Amino acid sequence: MNCKIIRSNRKSLGLEVNTEGLIIRAPLQATDAEINMFIFQHKNWIEKHLNKIEEQQKNADSVEPLSMDEIRALADQALKVIPERVKYYAPKVGVTYGRITIRNQRSKWGSCSGKGNLNFNCLLMLTPPEVLDSVVVHELCHRKEMNHSDKFYAEVLRMFPDYWKWDKWLKENGSLLMIRMAK
Repeated sequence: MNCKIIRSNRKSLGLEVNTEGLIIRAPLQATDAEINMFIFQHKNWIEKHLNKIEEQQKNADSVEPLSMDEIRALADQALKVIPERVKYYAPKVGVTYGRITIRNQRSKWGSCSGKGNLNFNCLLMLTPPEVLDSVVVHELCHRKEMNHSDKFYAEVLRMFPDYWKWDKWLKENGSLLMIRMAK
């Protein structure tokens, strides 16, 4: 298994498993021993997620890729739908935003820049409307908190109480949608 360590000004250790292997995000001052212990403590979680990715890759062969025309149609639809959802939720969250960009990304559903510009994946058009709204709310809440702290999620849940239900849907089903883009 490929293992990559990324050190930064963060406060805690974090793990990510993807098709390329294991990514460990570590504070600058973390020792190799601390990182190894963290990996050992999360061995079951890592194995579970590696198995899940392996299963998804097996399923990928049976997934029909999107054509360029289909991707363009999704992007056109997203350009009409997503700005309206952002416009609806922004005053409720109590934030402003900059530019909205629709992308055909292979790994992210949305993002928010420090300048308040919002990016959304056109594949959100293939998800239930509640998933789209949960991603919109998530990104708008980053206008208040540019992190994933308890305070951030408290704001997300204040706006969208069913957030975890739809976040779970996206975690369980989203990779099959992403695979359609990645081919």
